[in-house]
Amino acid sequence: MNLKPFLKLFSVVLFVYALGCEAGAQTEKSSEFIKKETIKKDGYTLVYINKDEKFSAETGQRLKDTFFEVYPGMVAAYNKNAATEVTFVIDPAYDGVAATSNGSVVFNPRWFDRSPGDIDVVTHEVMHIIQDYGRTPGPWWVTEGIADYVRYKYGVDNEGAGWSLPDVKEDHKYDSSYRITARFFVWIVQNKNQDFVKEMDKIMRDHTYNKEVWVELTGKNPTDLWKEYIADPAI
Repeated sequence: MNLKPFLKLFSVVLFVYALGCEAGAQTEKSSEFIKKETIKKDGYTLVYINKDEKFSAETGQRLKDTFFEVYPGMVAAYNKNAATEVTFVIDPAYDGVAATSNGSVVFNPRWFDRSPGDIDVVTHEVMHIIQDYGRTPGPWWVTEGIADYVRYKYGVDNEGAGWSLPDVKEDHKYDSSYRITARFFVWIVQNKNQDFVKEMDKIMRDHTYNKEVWVELTGKNPTDLWKEYIADPAI
């Protein structure tokens, strides 16, 4: 029996089936919920991408409003060359709280299910865009301490989120990062150098950080400064 006609037909069937599977995969991918909008205001652009159909429209609007409320003032205060276009992505595939990279912030929508008032996650994350430190030799705890200091100063509803700077505890250290370090920075601004955070931010962005900058900015190294701080930490 000559099998060539059957083999040829079978090959055609397999090819058509493969095309059908590929087309089906493309259709499935294109059916994913993605809503994108571009908002321009006062020289700034926010590209807002929502990949979660269940995400609260009210919360989304608050995220957008917070960006336009805090970002221009923070740019003016810390880095006038910061990006004028920022992207927000609401992504259910992301399982952290939020993360920033290359002018884009990804948010976990499930975090806002649990903490709908935590709108100033925006304030913290967009400060990272303004910081734009790249491969700085400066420590990460300074980066995060500055970002939470800025949230403390510029946040639109920290109280509504139940977010505040913590009281000093025995296990706290100056390099504990985030709110603990941010509180230390508030104290330094109030007692040592009112421009400390702005100057440290610039040092980090200029990649000129070293241990001596603490003495230059405050008169003491961080260890001795911390001892003075915990002896009288009132702010």
